[in-house]
This record gives sequence, structure tokens and C-alpha cells, in this order.
Amino acid sequence: MRLAEIVGKVTLSRSLPELKGGRLLLARPMTAAALALDAPDRGEDVVLYDDLGAGPGSIVGLSEGREAANPFGKIKTPIDAYCACLLDAIDVDPELALPAGHPALDTNRTRTL
Repeated sequence: MRLAEIVGKVTLSRSLPELKGGRLLLARPMTAAALALDAPDRGEDVVLYDDLGAGPGSIVGLSEGREAANPFGKIKTPIDAYCACLLDAIDVDPELALPAGHPALDTNRTRTL
């Protein structure tokens, strides 16, 4: 599971009946530096299926691969990423999140959402 920030929504002209009840969102995975220092560096955008109600700016737990389709049971779905949880807060210790020698380790900051 990775953490990601919701940055937008995906609009479809047609959808599969198996995906009823949810929506597709655009998420940007967060690196350790982004979590520890609120740095702008992020991963490559991912389209994920959400039925929990995440919105722009939400931080979510992102499940990928075969595990992303598990919530649908035996119904075959074309899902590669799934919003597994919504996070209320994140507390990150930069000394644990960043590699030794990182310049930001001179300060002791944590990020709370």
C-alpha cells in the first residue's frame, strides 16, 4: 500500500455496471520526502477506484495490482488501483522516513494533516 493525494477526478462517457457505486479519481503518490517535509516531489499520477468518498486534497491509502480488485470478489473488473482507506492525520519522523545524510535531517519537523 502506498499513500497518495487526490488531485482530480476522471470523467467517463460510459462505465461498466460492475463499477456502479464508486468513481474514478486521479491520485498522486507521495514520496518519503513529501510526507516528512511536505516537499513538492510526488510520484506519477494514478487513476484509482473510490467508493469511500475521497475528494481533492484527501490523503488515501492506495492498493494496487491484484489486491485492488479483491473488494469486487469474483466479479472481474478492470481495476489496477483502489482507494483502500482515507487518512485523517499523518505524523512522520523525518529521521525514520529519509535516508541518512539527507539535508533536511538538520531540523526536527513532523507533518500533521
